[in-house]
Amino acid sequence: MNNQQRILQHQTRRHLFQQCGIGLGATALSQLLGSSSAMASDASSNPLAPKPTHFPARAKRVIFLFMAGGPSQLEMFDHKPMLTKLNGEPMPQSYIEGKRFAFMNSSHRINLLGPKRSFAKYGESGAWVSDLLPYTAKIVDELTFIHTCKTDLFNHAPAKLFMNTGTGQFGRPSMGAWLTYGLGSECDDLPGFVVLQSGPRGPRGGSVLWGSGMLPSTYQGVPLRNKGEPILNLTTPTGLKNEEQLQVIETVRALNAKRLAETGDDEISARINAYEMAYRMQSSAPELMDTSNESAETLELYGIKDPKEASFARNCLLARRLVEKGVRFIQLYHTNWDHHGGTTENLETHLPEISKEIDQPCAALVMDLKRRGLLEDTIVIWGGEFGRTPMGEVRESTGRNHHIDAFTMWFAGGGFRPGVHYGETDEFGFGPVDHSVHVRDIHATILHQLGLHHERLSVRSQGLDFRLTGVMPARVVKEVLS
Repeated sequence: MNNQQRILQHQTRRHLFQQCGIGLGATALSQLLGSSSAMASDASSNPLAPKPTHFPARAKRVIFLFMAGGPSQLEMFDHKPMLTKLNGEPMPQSYIEGKRFAFMNSSHRINLLGPKRSFAKYGESGAWVSDLLPYTAKIVDELTFIHTCKTDLFNHAPAKLFMNTGTGQFGRPSMGAWLTYGLGSECDDLPGFVVLQSGPRGPRGGSVLWGSGMLPSTYQGVPLRNKGEPILNLTTPTGLKNEEQLQVIETVRALNAKRLAETGDDEISARINAYEMAYRMQSSAPELMDTSNESAETLELYGIKDPKEASFARNCLLARRLVEKGVRFIQLYHTNWDHHGGTTENLETHLPEISKEIDQPCAALVMDLKRRGLLEDTIVIWGGEFGRTPMGEVRESTGRNHHIDAFTMWFAGGGFRPGVHYGETDEFGFGPVDHSVHVRDIHATILHQLGLHHERLSVRSQGLDFRLTGVMPARVVKEVLS
């Protein structure tokens, strides 16, 4: 059915509804109340309707726990006794010759920095975890560790873009946008892609990290606020009656539909969907954010003392609730992990503080999903845009520089093999000894688990075919999959 035929059908139905005293807004309201009507959306009119996969999928949705700033793998997961032994010694020049760092010059003397954390092995998998993460240590047999992750860009905003969009250039779709574009959503009254933020500020790069690029704006991430209105300007203005609001929605929809028939512009279809989604979210978003019906045991599991207080822990609980609603991609940004050494960002004081903020909630999320039968088809990802160097920076307190050659990420659920440790770094944790895993490989693997081939998920724009993994080689890391 083409656009003109759909509009004609829409106008005919509208005329029938009006004869019965029912406008389109009332029809939308009846849908919200659960009745089936002739106006129910299908894939041709609803851009977020579920779509078929390229092949059978192991997972249905993703939660990305993004540690913005670059967490230090050497203080958390990558245990290097030799680094501790040679603390203060110069880094061998053969390691750093020709390498680029954000705040170091590889031609000058750079000293090794041994971590001052205690490590122990945990679980049947024998995972090394430091004393910074006692709760994570308890669930290591549920996790898949990749210790040799690699990226291309060593400054924050470009590296965040790269991890989220597959490129350091602005204007490309984010991973969440690609997934909702390729798969649609299983949720009718919330966006397919939701963003939650915590920490002292937002991530460097801002909204482009969850943007839709050249895809219709329907697929971009929608940030939900932890305080006040979940989404600004969502609440009906004071004094506006429900019938009046429905009339406005109906009129705007009719005008947009007329323009859609004339132009065939997908962005107009996205606008129609946005208005209707906003109407449905007036009830669904506040309901989602109200955690008063959660049990005391659940709040204690996540470490939530006040369920109304904004925190990373509360966002992890909201992520589970969003999964239960059928949201496709949920991304939690938590700042700030940029521990160079200084008055506000060092390894002695601030790394332990921020690690405590995320440790219990991350572990709780994995356990909560598992006990509710949701982990099997939900991928949980933990990591940042890059890692930290084995060398210390010369500052007033202890810190490490940005490092792109080898850092640790972990995955859980969604067909990832639990208890697996993939890739090994050298004695200093500087580079991979084997199995280097590029960001493009991570993207290809996640798409694969969701039933999408990374070379087939593409969109043509300005004469070029774009995809999340770009034009460089990318592989599915099958060794970490069950």
